[in-house]
Amino acid sequence: MWTKLILGAGLSTLALTTAMAQSVNTTTAQPTLGQRLYDHGVSISLSYTGEAAANPTGGIRQGAQYAGQVFLGGDFDLAKIAGLTGSSVHIAITQRHGRSLANDDIGNNTSVQEVWGTQNTHLAYLYAEQKALDDRLDVRLGRVQANIFFLNSPLYCSFQTNSACGNPTFVFKDSNFTYFPASAWGGDATFNFTPAAYVHAGVYEVSPADRSINDYGLNWSGHGDTGVDIPAELGYKPNAATLYAIGGWYDTSAYADPLNDVNGTPALLAGQPYAKHHDRSGLFARFNLPVDQSGLSMFGVAMTRLTGQVNEAQYYELGLVQTGTFASRPNDDIGFVVNDQEFTPSFIHNIQAGRQSVGASPAGIPHREIMMELNYDYKLGSAYTIMPNLQYIINPDQSAEPTRRTNIPNAFVVGVKFTVDLAQLAGFVAPAQ
Repeated sequence: MWTKLILGAGLSTLALTTAMAQSVNTTTAQPTLGQRLYDHGVSISLSYTGEAAANPTGGIRQGAQYAGQVFLGGDFDLAKIAGLTGSSVHIAITQRHGRSLANDDIGNNTSVQEVWGTQNTHLAYLYAEQKALDDRLDVRLGRVQANIFFLNSPLYCSFQTNSACGNPTFVFKDSNFTYFPASAWGGDATFNFTPAAYVHAGVYEVSPADRSINDYGLNWSGHGDTGVDIPAELGYKPNAATLYAIGGWYDTSAYADPLNDVNGTPALLAGQPYAKHHDRSGLFARFNLPVDQSGLSMFGVAMTRLTGQVNEAQYYELGLVQTGTFASRPNDDIGFVVNDQEFTPSFIHNIQAGRQSVGASPAGIPHREIMMELNYDYKLGSAYTIMPNLQYIINPDQSAEPTRRTNIPNAFVVGVKFTVDLAQLAGFVAPAQ
């Protein structure tokens, strides 16, 4: 019932916003408002994203869930505002609501709704940025997250699945890589050796308190920190559409052993808490590549663990995004992505221990989870998009229910994602942007 009410409210908001925008355009018409703001150093972002998903087959049970996000952001160019060359300040607040189909009905720990997580009103980021050396050096510092600056690409969020958008999910399984909108202290620096070649590194605090439902992004004391996550990347980007990069991460923060308690015994059999460790690391390679002149782009990611007691050993992803498949719809996209998450022996043994604890057979546990999505992103003018999508999950990982007696059936997911650019409708966006 709540899913229908929330989805209905979202669609009603969409219709109401359209009517309001038409009224503004016909009565007060301020086409230069956004340009005037931009000329004075201010850029405003305001949008709503809704994601509905249902699994008619597979998973633990059949269900339907809805998650949504309001995003309000501002970028302030201090060169225009105060004459500080190369300086800027960025701020964003989110309000997330709804529930996760993966958590509630499928039983795996990778969401099929990428706006699910940190379901409250949250200071998503507040950071200062300074560019220098003719913009070859870019430094950012403040309340931020690692994932908005590292292992990111516009192509990744051509999808609703959280296995690809906003980042390859592997890095969150094998480290405490900080994620949007759960902000924490951190910073990064990028140095361009040439217009195309760069090195990029950062340091981000890790605090479980910053990810709790009761935190609103205002825990600035550092209380509860368990370590830091340090990502780095060396890349070659000759143009906006092409990227080749290699990199890795080192995570000093605390994490739970995937199998054993402090005595080296499977925790689920002993009935004891999982042992705590520090220090994990991993490597990745990735690329974005335009395939031809028709608007087809390809991206790929390969990731592997290096050190630490972790849940996943390797991860591989390949995606395709076609823009302008139909002559009458030059801005629409068709996207397909598939990724493969390979589990470690410790993860498998933990599920086996869970089954043994309830007297079930430990045989036949899958060693990998494969997730895929096919979608069509329909652009309704410059302010609206709607993206129906089909997702399929082979071997849901069962981490949510390790004592389940049998494997979770493969899940077929029907989803829809829609966005409304409220800033565009209100005239806050400059035509030149």
